[in-house]
Amino acid sequence: MTAKRTYLILDSQNNALANGELASPAGTAPMRLNVLNNKVDDVMAHQVVTLFSASTEELPIQCRILRQRGDAILLEKIATLDPEVRRNLRVPAKFDTFLYPVSTSTWRGQAAVQSVDLSCGGIAFYSDLRLEPHERAEIVVTPTEEPVILICEVLRRQELQNDRYMYATKFVDMCEDEEVVVREAVFSLQLQNRDARE
Repeated sequence: MTAKRTYLILDSQNNALANGELASPAGTAPMRLNVLNNKVDDVMAHQVVTLFSASTEELPIQCRILRQRGDAILLEKIATLDPEVRRNLRVPAKFDTFLYPVSTSTWRGQAAVQSVDLSCGGIAFYSDLRLEPHERAEIVVTPTEEPVILICEVLRRQELQNDRYMYATKFVDMCEDEEVVVREAVFSLQLQNRDARE
């Protein structure tokens, strides 16, 4: 028995709509997808959707909705999207966590930080610590099933009031298991944020 292929279904603005499970054999055209958790009406409010797989090998695809039967929808693939689309999918994620220096850093110990958002490719956070562009540190990411420690590299620093900074970082040297864990967390947060808005 093969594992079910699950997808995050997004609208054309990359807002999460629902999760779906592939109900037709892989590679079949058109695709049949079972929309989970009674969200089929939300999906049917759109003509074009993007499917993001939890699998690293599978690229995001853009599809046109052909028709619906119950919780199942029939989709026609329009285009395969650049994998960077998935890496850049950012979701608001506010949690308190810690940053640790790597061996080349000028600071020691641990620094408390507060996350702003999370993507498959990086994290943004607030900190009192002054980090330099390209500096690397380890960060504990907690909205995953189990906390994961990842290495991040500073891309941008924005100075705020009261000697605080906001940093945009990218994850570096991730293994495939770490990528999957972060991707699942991002997808889950997308849906939680959407449900909280309703």
